[in-house]
Amino acid sequence: MSKDKMNVLGFYNPGSKTAAPNFEKVEMDRPKAAGRNLLVEVRAVSVNPTDLRTRDAKGEDDQTLTVVGRDASGIVVETGDDCRLFQVGEEVFYAGTSIALGSLSEVQLVDERIVGKKPKRIGFAEAAALPLTSVTASEALFDRLGVSRNPTDNKEKVILIIGAAGGVGSVATQMAKLAGLTVVGTASRPESKEWALNHKADFIINHHEAFEPQLEALGISGVHYIFCLTNIDDHMESMANAILPQGKICSILPAMKPLHPALFSKSVSFSYELMYTRSVYQTEDMISQHHILNQLADWVDEGEICSTMSKKLAPLNPETLKEAYENLLTGRTIGKIVVEGSIYP
Repeated sequence: MSKDKMNVLGFYNPGSKTAAPNFEKVEMDRPKAAGRNLLVEVRAVSVNPTDLRTRDAKGEDDQTLTVVGRDASGIVVETGDDCRLFQVGEEVFYAGTSIALGSLSEVQLVDERIVGKKPKRIGFAEAAALPLTSVTASEALFDRLGVSRNPTDNKEKVILIIGAAGGVGSVATQMAKLAGLTVVGTASRPESKEWALNHKADFIINHHEAFEPQLEALGISGVHYIFCLTNIDDHMESMANAILPQGKICSILPAMKPLHPALFSKSVSFSYELMYTRSVYQTEDMISQHHILNQLADWVDEGEICSTMSKKLAPLNPETLKEAYENLLTGRTIGKIVVEGSIYP
């Protein structure tokens, strides 16, 4: 293959929403780094539900090539003229953005302001499991919910994380504990309960049952924060009962039904978290994601946070991606599924 070309893994038609995308290897022009963009040789990726939502939003008559993938880890091979955070040869990890070519490519352009240094103590696969979920968790906890970063401020405070064994939940439990919060996670299966407890949740309750009685059985009269990682409409009443007056709720999915009236009477603050907001809208504080990932790398290297990779597949090809996304479609995955390897002819 010419040095001016690269391979990507993408799909032309959306296909069935109940099956994995129909990936195929396609040759494209190799991009060049310019401005604040890095060109990164991709070494590992992880799969995310947002990839499937991108596929599902594609029209039946849309036959253009779609290349999904957000999380990636790899090595910088080119830097734009305005780059000042990284140099060629450095190992990095990042979550990309929803408005650019995805990470299922041999090399990928990515703005250095949303890239972090890869943790030294883990490999490319373990690192690729972390960026999207960690940026989401950090922004939700510290920017949206306003949790103090000083553990002494949070000694008496409790957070409820709905969906604690998933990708975001696995990181959020660890970050919340670092912040000094008491962490109550939700999980319903024995293996997901064990996973959440191993990722620093203090207590586990069942999200298929009302929250308030389960919290009371733990001696918890209410929670100061709720971080909802599943369909928020399914838990609205339970959240309204469990949240303390002047508490705060953050969701990563949109509510399709009205908020519960009790949230008004309790003066509860409600917010959303979408990690793409800063990169899509090019906000002035976009570089905060660079700082979040560098802090994450330090935490991993210090042993404070562990990778949430639960399954590693290889190599990076259409067959392996099909297996990865079929696993994701079950809705029963724990942690993150990672595919390691580079795309070559």
